[in-house]
Amino acid sequence: MVKRKTASTNEMDGGNYEAKVAEIETIITRIEVGELQLEEVFEQFATAVEYLRQCETFLQQRQQQVNLLIETLNDE
Repeated sequence: MVKRKTASTNEMDGGNYEAKVAEIETIITRIEVGELQLEEVFEQFATAVEYLRQCETFLQQRQQQVNLLIETLNDE
């Protein structure tokens, strides 16, 4: 079973988001160039999927904040 690193998305900040995106890009590159063994491909792929989920949640939270701010400005 693949152990996934689970970080609270509430703790993710913009810098951490950028780091996750960079790591996803690195994983994709390593998979594409074939430098990983098959087992490592699956492990790295699972890690990339988890990072993508964390990034998506982060972006959704920020979108909600933006929507709330826009709504607040419209009410004034």
